[in-house]
Amino acid sequence: MRERLRRILESLPCGVLVREADAEISVINPAAARLLGERREESSPLPQELQAALDQARASGGEFEFQQKRDESADLRWIAVRHGWLEQNDERSASVFILRDVTDAKRLEQEREEMRRQQALVEMSAMLAHEIRNPLGSLELFAGLLVESRLEGEIQRWVEHMQAGLRTLSATVNNVLHLHSPRRPEHAEIDAGALLDWAHGFLLPLARQASVELELTNRLRGVPIRADRHQLEQVLLNLALNAFRFMTNGGRFSIRGANLGISGIEIMVEDTGPGIAASDLSRIFEPGFSTRPGSCGLGLAVCHKIVEQHGGTIAVESQPGRGARFRLRLAQTGAIR
Repeated sequence: MRERLRRILESLPCGVLVREADAEISVINPAAARLLGERREESSPLPQELQAALDQARASGGEFEFQQKRDESADLRWIAVRHGWLEQNDERSASVFILRDVTDAKRLEQEREEMRRQQALVEMSAMLAHEIRNPLGSLELFAGLLVESRLEGEIQRWVEHMQAGLRTLSATVNNVLHLHSPRRPEHAEIDAGALLDWAHGFLLPLARQASVELELTNRLRGVPIRADRHQLEQVLLNLALNAFRFMTNGGRFSIRGANLGISGIEIMVEDTGPGIAASDLSRIFEPGFSTRPGSCGLGLAVCHKIVEQHGGTIAVESQPGRGARFRLRLAQTGAIR
């Protein structure tokens, strides 16, 4: 019977440890030895920090958790321990401890807590973006009216710089809303050429501010596509802003629209900036990824999300020192009436 009980004890998946009144370990099964890093045949008292943890488990009356690191190279682990008395002759002469490794459960709990914090941050960011967007739209409108009033000399340039700054800020706010909003695109039949003409006019003050030459080759006038125009406007704005921020010494930014017939349409956006490193090409559409200090890394991620929701594709080609080229492809629809 004693041998059978010994085998049962050794085969248990949880750790079992018996500590005598003098703190000497009289029984320790293999599972407990693995958890605590003790050699099974040792009967000497446990290290002081482990004894303190066991004393707290005994005092708590419930399950107590503590951290365990067997050596410098080992990972930190969490161990849960529960205490019980081993009674002999109506006296509590020894303590029995049941030990479990709860490291995985702790990690899952920490990951869930981190996800909750991130979700709260996302919700707060979206709320702030909504609050900012309304007054920002009014400021953009007034800045546009001032530009159209043709003020004299340097005042006109100041107004154009203010307009460019407001449009950049608006793009950032919209990126937050696009990335974290569950809203699907509101598809309608639009003129792809009109979209490119709008982009050219809208980007002009931003290009002037960045000392960038803006080119448009538009072969899409009258070509219909079914899309959410506001979202595609955001895609073109993000691509332009991303290029302007890296073209610190000026350069050229071009937009070309081509009709591919039954294959749809292609919008190619190209710049003469520093290009993208080969190691970064596979990551540029990931949310939060950026090689520019201070950037939140949302612009290209939003572009990818919007184009994907439209059933299209977006691809990038680049070599360091030779600029970058983005190709957007979308399906065509019937003739616009």
